[in-house]
Amino acid sequence: MGIPIHRITICTSCKHKDETCRPGYELIERLRAAIDAAGDTITEEFEISGVACMAGCAQPCTIVYHSTRKATYLFGDIDPDQDIEDLVSFAQHYAVLGDGWCSSVDRPGKLRSHTLARVPAMMLAVEDSTVRMS
Repeated sequence: MGIPIHRITICTSCKHKDETCRPGYELIERLRAAIDAAGDTITEEFEISGVACMAGCAQPCTIVYHSTRKATYLFGDIDPDQDIEDLVSFAQHYAVLGDGWCSSVDRPGKLRSHTLARVPAMMLAVEDSTVRMS
């Protein structure tokens, strides 16, 4: 296997309201197992890891799909017990999108309505100009 160019990052700090659980760790393990089980139905490799905080505390668990030269998606209110199938389905779809761009109707299930952000791929623009920007 090559170096994965697609990444899924899950918040490990998120807690459900008035609870001490941190469902991000459980989501990481379940999603890794589901991606592995999907085998060749996912055409690209995904690296799945956790991060201490993505500032989505009001909608735990938060999860981000990102890749070089592709749009980034941040989803919130993800449940490790209910949303694994949608997350795997989105990985299958995201892997084949050239620029990562898709509309909400192309996102499976709950991900249609639980998108917190879609960030375009970074574009570098170089202009010859004598006007100084501040």
